[in-house]
Amino acid sequence: MNSAVQVFRIRPMTAADLDRVIEIAESLKQAPQWPRRVYEAAVSGLASPPRIALVAQDAATRTVAGLAVASFTPPEAELETIVVAAAFQRLGAARRLMVALSRELREKRISDLLLEVRVSNRSAQTLYGSLGFIEAGWRPGYYAEPVEDALVMRLRLI
Repeated sequence: MNSAVQVFRIRPMTAADLDRVIEIAESLKQAPQWPRRVYEAAVSGLASPPRIALVAQDAATRTVAGLAVASFTPPEAELETIVVAAAFQRLGAARRLMVALSRELREKRISDLLLEVRVSNRSAQTLYGSLGFIEAGWRPGYYAEPVEDALVMRLRLI
């Protein structure tokens, strides 16, 4: 997708999105490779802890371009995944997902959003920093394949 202006509609993930969501995750080695039942629980509203699951849908083609899932246990939430299909990367989908997710968490009176990011993933760290996240810690050896440390980042929501 090389359009000058990419428009994404951010909406709740539904069961009808799951094939595409799994396809996106499987196409990206850095994405968590969750079994379908994890996504099913997230969209069913029966997940414990509860989750917010959103998708970014390309407005022109109606193709799901990316997704974000966060779990929450007040007063905190954790970003569990945010991934964007390769064809839609660097077009603003991740930023739009994060803004919408933050808004939904604020509505639920969540005060802080935490996430882990690979120390080598400078582009993600730059995005998170531009959204107001700050460094909050370090998790040695957190990631596998390859083993890598994680930077913990925190966003104060309210």
